[in-house]
This record gives sequence, structure tokens and C-alpha cells, in this order.
Amino acid sequence: MNTQKIVEVSAAVLQRPDGSFLIAQRPPGKIWAGYWEFPGGKIEQGETPYHALVRELREELGIEVETAYPWITRVFTYPHATVRLNFFRVTEWRGEMHPHEGQQFAWQPSPSRKREREQIGVSLILPANAPILRALELPSLYAISNTAELGTEEFLRRLEVALGNGLRLVQLREKHLSRDELRELVRRVVVLAHTHGARVLLNGDVVLAQEVGADGVQLTAAQLAGLHERPAVNWCAASCHNAEELRRAEALGCDFALLSPVLPTLSHPGTPHLGWENFAVSAAGSSIPVYALGGLCRDDMITAWQHGAHGIALLRQAW
Repeated sequence: MNTQKIVEVSAAVLQRPDGSFLIAQRPPGKIWAGYWEFPGGKIEQGETPYHALVRELREELGIEVETAYPWITRVFTYPHATVRLNFFRVTEWRGEMHPHEGQQFAWQPSPSRKREREQIGVSLILPANAPILRALELPSLYAISNTAELGTEEFLRRLEVALGNGLRLVQLREKHLSRDELRELVRRVVVLAHTHGARVLLNGDVVLAQEVGADGVQLTAAQLAGLHERPAVNWCAASCHNAEELRRAEALGCDFALLSPVLPTLSHPGTPHLGWENFAVSAAGSSIPVYALGGLCRDDMITAWQHGAHGIALLRQAW
């Protein structure tokens, strides 16, 4: 049994408006010298993770944090220590950035599109930080299809407009269609989305997702409860409704999760909803990105970030 004490750390993903982010190289004389990591440091006794983040960025970079959102938490065991990395996304700061500890810095392009991720120009990423690069590939908006109300052709027209406006992640969830109708729709959506560099996940059907070249699958809560290993897809997400299901998604190796319903919805009137505070409690400490879903609109994005969400998922409001 591992009784090694966990070292609590705050880490920052500093992001510019274009999505590019900062990484730092550990200076000579420190353990893992030469490796690249996200800026941050140990949480001192009596500090909250946020206050440690503010202090560390002031000491390391000479900047004052103005806006930071709680994000994901990763636990990693090195030979010398086990660390719990409390990641924040920092989007606004004051001051001229310069190294106070002799380290090198590099701005890396947003990895939200594959072709950009291939341009990341540093090697030797600290092992605990490597999964963060994959999480950063996920955009803030996750759109869920709605042909049942719009009709197939109108949905495809609106999808093309949305893709042209920057939409990069789509879930196909059309339970009213026959399997043949769904297969044809998925083929058309995949071609259209891939033309724009976007990803498509199919709800619930791993076999069909593999067959038609979709980028992954969105597992239902029932599937999540019954599976013992991650499906063989590039991207795997899970639909969750509480913290227990989120932990199950993490254990299965899912890349991200939806947590719902946050607010009352048109599709499930009268169904109990989480509310933002319960959403934050359930999502806190998650090792994978969590999207907020249910009764939301685009104006809820900042509220979602403030409560620990990676972003928001929209159905009607997406189109």
C-alpha cells in the first residue's frame, strides 16, 4: 500500500484570446531540469489553491492574476513524490511577464485543432502535465444535434454555418432515426465536420461510430455503468448526472464528461436539476474536463467556467 504523502500543487494554464498557452522549462539544478511544465508550485499551509496560484505566478512570472477559473485536477506519482495538480485556466493578468527563477518560457499554439497541435514545438513535457495537452484540444462549446425539430436538411445547413463560425465539437444524438437513416446522417455530418477540422461523436453506438469514421462516442449513463473497459475509439465521453458517475467516467478512461441537468430544461420539464452550486461540488476535483448541460445558452459560458466547467453543451441553443 502506498502511504506516500500527496503534495498539493496549484498549476496555471495561462491562455491568450487566441487559445495559445504558456509553458515553462525547469531550470538547471532543479529535479527534472530541462523538462517543460505549466507554471505553478506547492500550496503552502493555510493557502487555498487559488491563493497559491496567485502567489506562485507573482513569484515566478511577475504578474498579477485578474481572472482564473478552476479546471481539472490530476494526481501523478513520480519516483520522488506523489503530486495533486490543481489546474486553473488563467485568462487575464496584469504586468509584464518575465522569469524570476531563471526558467525559459514558450507560448504554444492552441491544440484545439489537430493541425495546430502538430506545431507544438517543445519536447520533454513533464509526465504529469502531458494529459493536459489532450484536454486542451477540447473547445468550450459542445453542440448536440437536433434533426427531430429542425429536419435533416435544415440541421445540416445550420451545422455548416456553425462550423464556418468556429464550432469544433459535435455530438450526434438522434434516437428517433432508424439505424440506416442514422448511418447516412452520420456519414454526411462526418464529411462536413472534418472539412472544417471539427470532431464528431456519436451517442451510444460504438460499432456505428467505428464503421462510419466518427471521432468517438458519447456513452449514455447506462452504458457507463455497464462497461468495464473503454471502447476502442479515439475520443470517449460520458453522460453523467452526479459525482459518482463522474468518478466512474474517470476510472473508465473517458476523455471528458457531460454533467446534467444544470438548469430546468424544455425536454424534461419538472425533472430535478443540479443548479450551479451542486454542479460545482460534483465537478470539483475531476481529473477530466466536464461540460455543463441542461437549460443553458451561450451567455452561460463564463458562469460555467466560474463553477469548474470546461465549457457548455447546447442542444436547441446551438443552432
